Amino acid sequence: MTLLALTWEWPDTALVIAATILIALVAHVIVVTLIKRVTARLRKIAEGPEDTLTRKAASALGATIAKPGRTVVRVTALAHLLRSVWTFVLVIVVVLMIMTAIGIPLSPILASAGIGGVVLAFGAQSLIKDYLSGIFMIMEDQYGVGDQINVGEVTGTVEDITLRVTKLRDNSGMIWYVRNGEILRVGNISQGYSTGLIDVPVAYDADVAQVTQILNEVLDQVWADPDAEEKLLEEPHLLGVESITATTLTMRILIRTPPNQQNGPSRDIRERAIAALTAAGIPAPSLMPPTV
Repeated sequence: MTLLALTWEWPDTALVIAATILIALVAHVIVVTLIKRVTARLRKIAEGPEDTLTRKAASALGATIAKPGRTVVRVTALAHLLRSVWTFVLVIVVVLMIMTAIGIPLSPILASAGIGGVVLAFGAQSLIKDYLSGIFMIMEDQYGVGDQINVGEVTGTVEDITLRVTKLRDNSGMIWYVRNGEILRVGNISQGYSTGLIDVPVAYDADVAQVTQILNEVLDQVWADPDAEEKLLEEPHLLGVESITATTLTMRILIRTPPNQQNGPSRDIRERAIAALTAAGIPAPSLMPPTV
């Protein structure tokens, strides 16, 4: 058996190793600093004041503008991913360079690593699938922390994302750990914007024209409210009569809000509508159908 002969020449080998480590540290500091500065710059741009006229113009054209918070989340996730990948690659390169400097042959190690990689690939296919899926989910911004998503059997709010699993909390408070490789489809309720449908019931024999006028006046007041700038992305729309039963005529209103923010404006509009209809003497639905 031939023992591995290491090459060590003092001080040349020590200087090579020291120079390699020093260059790697400097490169690491430079790249990490660059990533931090780019991330900070993008955050500053994303968190800047949103132009109201631009938002309203885009809304009128049927377009939407990404909310600053979502951009910040995505930039942060990508920055963490880049730092992790860069650190891993740098460590591997430094280790290989040090091994070369002290005379360890790399060919047998690389050949063994190749064989081991094939074996590992067969034995850890699901793990590799999870990591690859996690990388693409982050890069494609399929969802982020705080989003409400549907992944098939589970619907909940995303509390944490790693490259291997996604942590969800459903409406009952239960925590679900879903492997990224098992997520075949994602329905994101929080991305872009949310819509709210508000049903306003009145008596079935109420004057539809009068009810329409009153509700349109209420929606105009809501849109003129300064607080609506942050709560609504576009002017609320009265869609008209949604349904008619023996006792109830239901009017439907559509609103578009920032992600997951539809509940507050919906309650406000519903309260204003009920108050305005009551003040105008519009009868509420009765419990019993009229007798003929």
